[in-house]
Amino acid sequence: MSQIKFYQGENVPLEMHKVRIVQKLNLIPVEERLQAMGEAGNNTFLLRNRDVFLDMLTDSGVNAMSDKQMAAMMQADDSYAGSETFYRLEAKMQEIFGKDIFLPAHQGRACENIISRAFVKPGSVVPMNYHFTTTKSHITLNGGRVEEIFIDEALKITSDHPFKGNVDIDKLVALIEKEGAGNIPFVRMEAGTNLIGGQPFSMENLQQVREVCDKYGIMLVLDASLLADNLYFIKIREESCLDKSIREITREMSDLCDIIYFSARKLGCARGGGICTSRADLADEMRELVPLFEGFLTYGGMSVREMEAMTVGLDETMDMEMIDQGPQFIEFMVEELQKKGIPVVTPAGGLGCHVDAMEFVDHIPQEQYPAGALAAAIYIVSGVRGMERGTMSEQRDDDGNETISNMELVRLALPRRVFTLSQVKYAVDRIVWLYENRRLIGGLSFVEEPKVLRFFFGKLAPVSDWQTKLVAKFREDFGDSL
Repeated sequence: MSQIKFYQGENVPLEMHKVRIVQKLNLIPVEERLQAMGEAGNNTFLLRNRDVFLDMLTDSGVNAMSDKQMAAMMQADDSYAGSETFYRLEAKMQEIFGKDIFLPAHQGRACENIISRAFVKPGSVVPMNYHFTTTKSHITLNGGRVEEIFIDEALKITSDHPFKGNVDIDKLVALIEKEGAGNIPFVRMEAGTNLIGGQPFSMENLQQVREVCDKYGIMLVLDASLLADNLYFIKIREESCLDKSIREITREMSDLCDIIYFSARKLGCARGGGICTSRADLADEMRELVPLFEGFLTYGGMSVREMEAMTVGLDETMDMEMIDQGPQFIEFMVEELQKKGIPVVTPAGGLGCHVDAMEFVDHIPQEQYPAGALAAAIYIVSGVRGMERGTMSEQRDDDGNETISNMELVRLALPRRVFTLSQVKYAVDRIVWLYENRRLIGGLSFVEEPKVLRFFFGKLAPVSDWQTKLVAKFREDFGDSL
C-alpha cells in the first residue's frame, strides 16, 4: 500500500494488490436489522453473519489470504507427528524471530493459557502496558493479578503522542520495588494495546523495559499478535528505525524478549498461534502443556493447511507494502470522521478506527454500557458490526460490583485487504448521521450475564424504546433506502 498524492490534492491510500475472488454481501432492511439486534441480545458477537453487511467486529481470523498462502495450503503434510509442514513453519519462525524453540498452539489465548499455567502462581503480579480480556482472565484464573503501568497519555482520547502503548518506566520500577521481583513472573508487553485503540509502543521503550527486567532478574514476554501494526508505526514514527528494514526491526524486538507468543489469526493472516523462545529452561516449563491442552508438538491443535498458510503469511508480514494497508485505511477513516466532528481515538492506531462512546453518547451512564449501546445503534442504522471495548468488556469484582472501564470505545476493525474505500466511506456516512441523532440512543442492561468474558455471549436489553425511535427517524430521513 502506498500514499499517492492525486492531482486534485487529495491523499488517498492506494491498495497494492488486486481483488481476484469476491464474496457477496447482504444488506438487509433497517427493520430486519432491528429484529436481528434484538434476537442477538444487543450483543454484536451474537449476530448471525448473514445479517451483517460490513463485518468490522475484529481483524482476528478474517484477514484476506494471498494467492501464495492459498497455494501453500495444498502442500500440507498431515502426519500426526513429525510433519514437514511443522518443520517449514519452525524454520520460518527461527528465521524471522531468531528463537530456537517454537511451541505450536491453536491460537493466541491458548498460548496465554500455557504461559499462565507455567509461570503464574497464586499471589503473582504481572505488570503490562495494558491488559487484554483473555490475558487478564488466564492470569486471574491461575491466582495472579494484572497491574497496568501505562503512560499518562495512554488514556487521552485526543492526542498526538506517537506511542501511547508505552510502559511508564518509573511506575514499573516502583511496582517491582513494592511487590518484590520474586513475586513477578514476567512483564508483558502487548504490541498494539488492543483495548485503548491499537496504540503501539516504541523500540526505545521496549529497550528500557528490558533494562529494568535485567536489573531485577524478571522475564520479558511479548504478545506479538498485533506486531504487524506496531512494526509499521515504529518504522514511520521512530527516528532510530527510519532506515531499518521491517525484518531488522522485528529481530531487534525479538532479541529483547525472553518469550514471544502470538495469534496467527492476526499476525500472518491465517489461523493458529505459537510460542517462541531461545531459553530451554522456559520451554521445558511449557512443553508438556502443549500435548495436554493443544495437540502433539508438531501440530499443536492447528490444521496443517493453516500452518502452511501461516508460514507464507509471516514472510509476507515482513513486507512494508503488506503491513501498511491496515493502518493507512484506519487513518483515512479516522480523519474522515474527525472532519465531521465525530470523537475518535487519535492518533490513528492499528486494528481499526475507535469511536469514543464516552463523548458520542455522553448522556448514557457507564453502568448502562454506552459503548455497547453505540455498537448496537451503529449496526441498526448501517448493518456495520463493530465491537464494544468498554465496561461491558470488563467483569464484576468478587462482591458483584461493576468494574468501570477507563475508556468506552466502539472498535470498527478493518481487516487487512478486505474492504474497499467506498465501503469505508459508507460506514463513515452512517456514523455521521447517527452522531447528529445521538440523543435518540439509550442505554442497555444485562438480562443474561456470564461471570467471565460476558461481552462474548451475554445478552442485554434496551432500557427504553430508543431503538424503535431510532428506526423511525432513519425511515424519515432515508425513505426506502436500506
